[in-house]
Amino acid sequence: MSNASQSTDTGGRPVPDVVYSERLWIPLWWWLIGAAVAALIGYELHLAFPSVPTWVLMVAMQPVSLAAGAWLSRSRLTVTAGPAGREFHIAGRAHLPLSAVSRAVAVPRSAKRAAMGRQLDPAAFVFQRPWVGPLALIVLDDADDPTPYWLVSSRRPHRLLDALGVPQAPIEGDRPAHTSPAE
Repeated sequence: MSNASQSTDTGGRPVPDVVYSERLWIPLWWWLIGAAVAALIGYELHLAFPSVPTWVLMVAMQPVSLAAGAWLSRSRLTVTAGPAGREFHIAGRAHLPLSAVSRAVAVPRSAKRAAMGRQLDPAAFVFQRPWVGPLALIVLDDADDPTPYWLVSSRRPHRLLDALGVPQAPIEGDRPAHTSPAE
């Protein structure tokens, strides 16, 4: 990879290096179900328009299925290193400077229900994808931000946390450490 100070975009600003990137693709079997549903819709359209061959309508609906799968899989987690330090970006919508992070923990699939249920702080930032089991819990230490922590879906939360370079808190059994604004 190139050095962040050497690579620039068209505006002359330095482009940060990507330290970690993860695309949250939907599972393969969802693509297959989407193709089957598209074929079924094509068959139903044939019932409405019997002059058009069934196979033409079934094939014509497949791009709709592919577009829906691509839209669901558009989420990307990225950790970049630039002149201002490392930042965590989620799907281009949210970013977190790592200077605001105090610690983090990987939440296994078996503890996801508890982390997303009764233990969830309503002020937390949640980026959850149902087809991704594990989570990364990133605790913030920023007096100006009322958000106590970020809870982010990741297939490889340990790699994500290693890329963030923040201290990883130990996990008690299979349950994430509960954090609240009062702590």
